[in-house]
Amino acid sequence: MLASAIQSIETIIVDLPTIRPHKLAMHTMQNQTLVIIRVRCADGIEGVGESTTIGGLSYGNESPDSIKTNIDRHFAPLLIGQDGANINAAMQRLDKVIKGNTFAKSGIETALLDAQGKRLGLPVSELLGGRVRDSLPVAWTLASGDTAKDIAEAEQMLDLRRHRIFKLKIGAGEVNRDLAHVIAIKKAMGERASVRVDVNQAWDEAVALRACRILGENGIDLIEQPISRNNVSGMVRLNASSPAPIMADESIECVEDAFNLARVGAASIFALKIAKNGGPRAVLRTAAIAEAAGIGLYGGTMLEGGIGTLASAHAFVTLNKLMWDTELFGPLLLTEDILQEPPHYSDFELHVPKAPGLGLNLDEERLAYFRRDKSTVSVSHA
Repeated sequence: MLASAIQSIETIIVDLPTIRPHKLAMHTMQNQTLVIIRVRCADGIEGVGESTTIGGLSYGNESPDSIKTNIDRHFAPLLIGQDGANINAAMQRLDKVIKGNTFAKSGIETALLDAQGKRLGLPVSELLGGRVRDSLPVAWTLASGDTAKDIAEAEQMLDLRRHRIFKLKIGAGEVNRDLAHVIAIKKAMGERASVRVDVNQAWDEAVALRACRILGENGIDLIEQPISRNNVSGMVRLNASSPAPIMADESIECVEDAFNLARVGAASIFALKIAKNGGPRAVLRTAAIAEAAGIGLYGGTMLEGGIGTLASAHAFVTLNKLMWDTELFGPLLLTEDILQEPPHYSDFELHVPKAPGLGLNLDEERLAYFRRDKSTVSVSHA
């Protein structure tokens, strides 16, 4: 057997409380559920990954329960006994047999990268081509829906030097009320902060044509996924008419989507999410497509915990241009953690570790406490 052969894969569903309810157009989060993946190899190296989505099945095609089940029953038999040091071959093996399931694939790829980094004594960013920066500016989402509360929260973040980029979740309410809410916050922030909106596909094209014009004229810097991902021609029309740039998010569910959107000019900015592309290596392929087409890049999040956040960060610090910064604030939304040391945020940025692998360590006691199933479940090589 290869010294680096994969011996076991364990999946653990973890439920962590959040600092407040987090409102999206399609769902309100009361806590966050993570799927933690532990890949153990014959050489004693363990890699850790995370697959996290939002709102069960209200956001996409995968849920924590389906991710765990599919990894246990379908991914693990394909990977156990394979060379854990050959990430490319392992992921190609999965892609040949398993369609979609990008959230699950992202967690597996992250765990393999973490293991290989530990094996070689290198941070994951070096396995991905080499970092060109050590930290990333991070946006904060204002999602209470209350204008006064959101302004107070933004002022606090500026005072703490934690965030000066703010994204507002809108679309669930009446459009004129949403627009007034956003414009009031932008007026309060002035030039001290960038204000952006995420509509999560909630508008139809007729509403979006008017709303995007009003938002752009009132200083909003970016409008994320205003209409359905299926209305690509509508995205093209909006992108051509809106005074504020349109960003594709839900429209990108795989690398091929990125190519098709770039080809028709459906967005001026792409949100990069490792979970929706299938991993840190995969998201860099989407970034390459965007760069070739002259499309701006934004480091997105699925509100992952520390593992998924740092996996994204290791990929994003390798990018030549990240003009629209990132929103890797997921760990800051949690009141509890399962890491010995949480990711480090200061001076408006997330600082990316230089230690081998992802640069983190699990807190075994807290992981055991917050796991949904208190019994250990793993799939091992016979």
